[in-house]
Amino acid sequence: MVERGGLENRCPPSADRGFESLSLRMKILVFSSRKYEHKFLTLVNNQKHELTFADVRLSEDTVHLAKGYAAVSVFVNDNVSTPIIEELHRLGVKYILLRSAGFNHVDYAKAKSLGMRVARVPAYSPYAVAEHAVMLMLSLNRNIIRAHSRVMDLNFSLDGLTGFDMNGKVAGIIGTGTIGAVVCRILTGFGCKVLAYDVQQNDELINRYNVTYVPLEKLFSESDIISLHCPLMEKTKYLIRKENIDSMKPGVMLINTSRGGLVNTKDVINGLKTGKIGYLGLDVYEEEEHLFFADHSEEILQDESIARLLTFRNVLITGHQAFLTNEAIENIARTTLFNADCFESQIKCANEL
Repeated sequence: MVERGGLENRCPPSADRGFESLSLRMKILVFSSRKYEHKFLTLVNNQKHELTFADVRLSEDTVHLAKGYAAVSVFVNDNVSTPIIEELHRLGVKYILLRSAGFNHVDYAKAKSLGMRVARVPAYSPYAVAEHAVMLMLSLNRNIIRAHSRVMDLNFSLDGLTGFDMNGKVAGIIGTGTIGAVVCRILTGFGCKVLAYDVQQNDELINRYNVTYVPLEKLFSESDIISLHCPLMEKTKYLIRKENIDSMKPGVMLINTSRGGLVNTKDVINGLKTGKIGYLGLDVYEEEEHLFFADHSEEILQDESIARLLTFRNVLITGHQAFLTNEAIENIARTTLFNADCFESQIKCANEL
């Protein structure tokens, strides 16, 4: 379904954009758009560009919709591979505007070779994702979902709901960029001993929050809680796999709010079955492309791995919603349209890949 962006809403000019005096008018097709985005994109746009919202993913079946548009805006599960980019270029699309920080789903090198410009949203709200990760930890630890279900049935028994004190536990944070750094600070506030692994150390975390950087092997073997906050690339693909799971503490809590491909799902399922993994919290999933961001409640679930995960009481899955706060969505909209302004004005864009 495709709908035009409403022009009746206004957004006060943002003082930091610097394009208020320019006459900008780009036709932008927003793929994978959701109702929660429409308001913010329309308000922030302030009638500068012509926005069209499409609730379908960009794919081989839908790429034809981009004909006549100067730019497409895409989200994390859109297909922006080489064949799609070539077809976008053939259709006359000049710009690709990502509404995400991650760009592993985009063949941006191919786009650049065709003279197309690609920009992302490098940061929107590290607090949104970090707080969601900690929410998964607390909900799993204190059996919140199970407890709520009992109370709804007027069952106030406490049997089987025992958790543990976060204070004094060892939390291993893999990736200490903007999001991972916030998680470190939050868990330090809980009284956790925080171990971290990253190719680049954060001196503030070391000096102010007593975070200790350690080799990955030490983090795996000593952490009670492990939370992933690193990008997906060749080196990190299946970072969580059998040999690394085997080296973890029995009953370890594993949290992933970063990228689904960091985790080998089959190995994690085996870890859950043996009890090596005691708790699993996921906001991302390696096969989420055709599953997340849509209502499948009237369908038969075809994905056997996620069907198996849903049978475990110590697993909590959310549908890639860690970013979903008003502040984050507004920031994504502002940066996406700022990137469009830069491209239309033919000036340098700091967020360009």
